[in-house]
Amino acid sequence: MAAERYNPRTAEAHWQKVWEDDQTFKTDNNDPREKYYVLEMFPYPSGRIHMGHVRNYAMGDVVARYRRAKGYNVLHPMGWDAFGMPAENAAMQNKVHPKEWTYQNIATMKRQLKSMGLSLDWSREFATCDVDYYHRQQMLFLDLYEKGLVTRKTSKVNWDPVDNTVLANEQVVDGRGWRSGALVEQRELTQWFFKITDFSEELLAGLETLDQWPEKVRVMQKNWIGKSEGLQVRFALDSKTAPEGFSEVEVYTTRPDTLFGAAFVAIAADHPLAKKLATENAALSTFIDECRKAGTSVAVLETTEKKGFDTGVKVKHPFDDNWDLPLYVANFVLMEYGTGAIFGCPAHDQRDLDFANKYGLKVTPVVLPKGEDAASFSIDTTAYTDDGVMINSRFLDGMTPQDAFNEVANRLENTDFNGRPQAMRKVQYRLRDWGISRQRYWGCPIPMIHCDACGVVPVPRADLPVKLPDDVEFDRPGNPLDRHPTWRHVKCPKCGGDARRETDTMDTFVDSSWYYARFTAPWENEPTDRAVADRWLPVDQYIGGIEHAILHLLYSRFFTRAMKATGHVGFDEPFKGLFTQGMVVHETYKADGQWVSPAEVRIEEVDGKRVASLISNGAPVEIGSIEKMSKSKKNVVDPDDIIASYGADTARWFVLSDSPPERDVIWTEAGAEGAHRFVQRVWRLIAEAACVLKDVAPKPAGEGEALAVSKAAHKAVKAVGDDIEKLAFNRAVARLYELVNTLATPLQRAAGGNVDDTMKAALRDAAEKLIIMIGPMMPHLAEQCLAELGGTVNGVKTLVARAPWPTFDPALVVENEVVLPVQINGKKRGDLTIARDADQATIQAAVLNLDFVKAALGGASPKKVIVVPQRIVNVVV
Repeated sequence: MAAERYNPRTAEAHWQKVWEDDQTFKTDNNDPREKYYVLEMFPYPSGRIHMGHVRNYAMGDVVARYRRAKGYNVLHPMGWDAFGMPAENAAMQNKVHPKEWTYQNIATMKRQLKSMGLSLDWSREFATCDVDYYHRQQMLFLDLYEKGLVTRKTSKVNWDPVDNTVLANEQVVDGRGWRSGALVEQRELTQWFFKITDFSEELLAGLETLDQWPEKVRVMQKNWIGKSEGLQVRFALDSKTAPEGFSEVEVYTTRPDTLFGAAFVAIAADHPLAKKLATENAALSTFIDECRKAGTSVAVLETTEKKGFDTGVKVKHPFDDNWDLPLYVANFVLMEYGTGAIFGCPAHDQRDLDFANKYGLKVTPVVLPKGEDAASFSIDTTAYTDDGVMINSRFLDGMTPQDAFNEVANRLENTDFNGRPQAMRKVQYRLRDWGISRQRYWGCPIPMIHCDACGVVPVPRADLPVKLPDDVEFDRPGNPLDRHPTWRHVKCPKCGGDARRETDTMDTFVDSSWYYARFTAPWENEPTDRAVADRWLPVDQYIGGIEHAILHLLYSRFFTRAMKATGHVGFDEPFKGLFTQGMVVHETYKADGQWVSPAEVRIEEVDGKRVASLISNGAPVEIGSIEKMSKSKKNVVDPDDIIASYGADTARWFVLSDSPPERDVIWTEAGAEGAHRFVQRVWRLIAEAACVLKDVAPKPAGEGEALAVSKAAHKAVKAVGDDIEKLAFNRAVARLYELVNTLATPLQRAAGGNVDDTMKAALRDAAEKLIIMIGPMMPHLAEQCLAELGGTVNGVKTLVARAPWPTFDPALVVENEVVLPVQINGKKRGDLTIARDADQATIQAAVLNLDFVKAALGGASPKKVIVVPQRIVNVVV
């Protein structure tokens, strides 16, 4: 009798309620089993989940469900990264309070995530905009302040003129604000900073311990920290050209070996010397203003046109008073890095070479590549940056660059320069302190108070939390907290006099830098329960996008160390394993020059070609490139539509199956339909055979026809488990397809009553294993299939979500056959498949019976047959 078609809409809602009522996924901190903490980067509540969320959370859910099945006490929580500019912008545009906008979006997205059937412990849910959460964040801030890890200073900052707030260097992308897209300006402001630079060396060394992180992420962080060992050199200024009060400029260089190739010295636009010179030079002042409008990100500095302003000041070469170098103010030199001054060696630095060629400066090669002739070697448009031997460098000639480095350092360290050494060795880091002040309302208030008499005073812990006021106005740009009539006015906790609250709020990256620790005990009054946090952390498997490789991950690594220093945790690294998944991408479509969504397009096959048209009127549609799903290009597929049409399991199965998880997955309607057909096929095979298998005890077969069924099932158990351990979800999916193909015919025969008891027992064993293995990926279907079989695994009543991962019989997964390459006179001509334990005589006889061997022998006997057991056979003719 044919089974009814599987109805995901009914089944998925049913099983989600069963799990909720059963509290299947609620985690007990006191459970004595070995822990496993799986966490996906929590979402920003922008309004709706997208297919990238579906892929990200489906991957994490497979890991969580698999680890539960393997007997771990699994923590798999969910929360919301809920502060930030989008809510504030929405308040201005839509005249709605950021809190209302945010919590409405959270409700919508929570419903969507629940519809995916994720095995989340919702009892630990929080949003970073919850007062309970940011209260604890303020407690952490005060602890860090007391520990000396918070400072306040005036510095040059990146200013977003649209969002009206400060951006960290990492938040400036190609010179523009990472959210607004506005060209960033440079301003000087007094800001609050976390002293991440105190941990520069620790953060760098810690990367070596993260062997379960992608190498590319570790390299990105290493480059961002940017450790360099160099020399800080004091260059004398020519007294005839230098402004009053300036006699030297200090330069930090990692290549002192190239000093004899120097063509210029350049200083940053906000270097004190540049500022002094600009007071008497209007053109220089204008140039400095232009520099301040440029971005400070690595990408901008690398790609921007190198510009400079010749100040007319001359700089003396450290080894030759008669050698004058021109002093430029340059747009690619930053005050924040090194000393804000460099010397340029064009022959061996591409940036310096571009600059020298632009301004007609001399290019003198001082490092000769191996095999080149010093007399003819020259540099034109490409700098030479590799190793070699020193030339054109006086007393350094013939040395290696490393030896030359040490020779220059030794000489200058022992040269008196106005009572001090002319140079000193120094280790520098590119990493700068983390400026956390943001001039906006919708963020965690910084718990500090400004008193004219006492200075800056921390809010007493007993007075926390400092709550955001609800009665704010967004009728004009700027921070509403600055113009609130009462909120900012407060009494000084020291002297009792009139004082003012800090109106800057914290960068939202602070919120996401410790949330993984709060999840371990979100009900505690303190930010963490130290013992519980130390038991759960670090996170065993963290999953999220590569776009967070620097900002979020580096800040989290710093914050964990800061929390250790303040006694909140006892470990250094927050995330033991990291996986960065690819994006979900889709074709783009245009009709009459305008972007149209996939839902508006009909795709047909015409004469072997894909042709697209509008569903509404049949107008032709241009099929464009495959790109990241984005609202601007309308190539977005709504998860709600997919779940309504096919069910959550289909969406989960497709995003897990289509490509390796670290690569992009191309969403296609055909792919979704194929996944849905597989869902229906699995259901049909199990449901139709259920009447026969329901009361059968599972038992793998040891011989006969049923042995193939048991072998396939047990091999799949081993392989799928291994694949999930490696996060190779697409390979696990492929093996499950294979298993279903193997089981299809025997299950159909069983449904017709055409199998014996041995086969029934083997099929019941295989079906249970299949159901539990698809459980992490298609959990609703798995539960429905198991219910059809009576709801038992190995005779025990259970849910798939609570069932143990199936075991396999080692004897059934051993390959009894081996494939031996067969050579004729040393060249491979084919293969022989034979029993693994076949003796030498049996192998030799089988080889001589192969058609290609017979043809080579031509009826003659071989001179020799060489058999290397389980390796290779060589026939000598």
